[in-house]
Amino acid sequence: MTVTLRPATLADVPHFARWDTQPHVIRATSDDPDADVAFEDAVWAEEIGSDDPASTYYVAELGGRPVGAMQVIDPALERTHYWGADCPQNLRAMDIWIGEPDCLGKGLGTRMMTLAIDQAFADPNVGAILIDPLASNTRAHRFYRRLGFTFVEQRFFDEDDCFVYRLNRAGWRNGA
Repeated sequence: MTVTLRPATLADVPHFARWDTQPHVIRATSDDPDADVAFEDAVWAEEIGSDDPASTYYVAELGGRPVGAMQVIDPALERTHYWGADCPQNLRAMDIWIGEPDCLGKGLGTRMMTLAIDQAFADPNVGAILIDPLASNTRAHRFYRRLGFTFVEQRFFDEDDCFVYRLNRAGWRNGA
């Protein structure tokens, strides 16, 4: 079956809210053993309905079934300055999660990332993509390295101990 990415709509809020409580999503996004949601402060209707041109949420569908999500941001322009107020121009940052437990380990993440990376690099101004898995998420580290991302640094984002990885346009094997 074909994986597609489409912009998320308010009709997708129930999917995001359900995926936010899935144990595998929580483990990938939090080192807190008592966490009961992955994205603690997320108000999904506000996140998805935001008019922030620097942040877009996508839903991954497998044969028309919503199975996961991605967020793609311009880290230099997004409102929270998560990546720092002095983040350079012409980058993208991505978050990915497969929400449906029965869709794990089937290559969907690779297909989702390939679509999103190709889309990001379709803009000739975008020079690189950043990603920031938890330092403890060794499966994610292997996944990103297989896609061509290289380790940049270990960094704390608020209280989250993360590894920052970068994929330069020249390093993307599927790119133009």
